Amino acid sequence: MTSSFAPESTSTVELKPSYNIPVVLVIAAIPVLIVQPWVGFALALFGLFLMFQALTLRLQFTATDLDLYRGEKLIRRFPYQEWQNWRIFWNGVPILLYFKEIKSIHFLPILFDPNTLKNCLEHRCPRI
Repeated sequence: MTSSFAPESTSTVELKPSYNIPVVLVIAAIPVLIVQPWVGFALALFGLFLMFQALTLRLQFTATDLDLYRGEKLIRRFPYQEWQNWRIFWNGVPILLYFKEIKSIHFLPILFDPNTLKNCLEHRCPRI
């Protein structure tokens, strides 16, 4: 499925949550519980934690920043001018966003619509 989404550089885009990773982890934990209960429990717990994050966190691409919200509260702002590079790991099944700022690196599980995420990244902060 392709997306024809092309955001304007001045519009704010809020990404829709994606529950793919949490659901897969919780389902995968079920057979693991039978073989290795502690590992299965840890896997299920991690999946539920990511589900909670997908329910409560919001990413917004603004004209100048990537903003991370929990509900209505701004948690962190990542100005595009400080970005040096970004990459989405495993294009076929996107699970992880990596981006490097001048002073730090970040790894985020893809708990948001991966197509819109990629389009916004390509339009607002092209790779160096």
